Amino acid sequence: MSVRLAVFDCDGTLVDGQAAVCNAMAAAFAGAGLPAPDRNAVRRAVGLSLPQAIRLLVPDESEATRAEIDRIYRDSFRAAREAGLLVEPLYDGIADLIAALKADGWMLGVATGKSDRGLAHCLSVHGLSAQFSTLQTADRHPSKPHPAMLEAAMDDCLALPADTVMIGDTQYDMAMAATIGVRALGVDWGYHTVDDLISAGAETVATSPAHLLELLS
Repeated sequence: MSVRLAVFDCDGTLVDGQAAVCNAMAAAFAGAGLPAPDRNAVRRAVGLSLPQAIRLLVPDESEATRAEIDRIYRDSFRAAREAGLLVEPLYDGIADLIAALKADGWMLGVATGKSDRGLAHCLSVHGLSAQFSTLQTADRHPSKPHPAMLEAAMDDCLALPADTVMIGDTQYDMAMAATIGVRALGVDWGYHTVDDLISAGAETVATSPAHLLELLS
């Protein structure tokens, strides 16, 4: 019997983490003596692993400065999480979507630029930890759009590319899937435009979690 595997991005797909990301990035830039980056530029970088996102935001800064931004960002995010101040709300309808897919026999996974600790905390807060069979993060893989995270998720679940779908809100998610022949579905409630998603390889773009469920049925 074939395994159907749905792999989700996290920030911008399952949860709205833009405020937390933008605030931590602003703090990191300030700590490194730099002006706060444009919030839209930060949103566009969400989905990449942190070092790649910082390089995209400040391509002309030294490696030492980028490393300092990276360190302060991680410290800021960790402090907010430990103080209970980290706000990453689930998008409306996501909990129902996850429950419906599980009831229909799908295996579920996550492939994200978050750290292992960050993803574990996020899923635990929303009571979703037990719903996912494979969790792939930036701690153990190259940054998207490299397909390593998606390949590892398929290996964990013994799923074939033809029976796997990648669901995300950025062009990095879509390109990652397209590279290895996995079905790519975009969502329009995240950080990249519909045109971005289609041009990067999305089959189509869901307008709500209910619409996404229809596309997967």
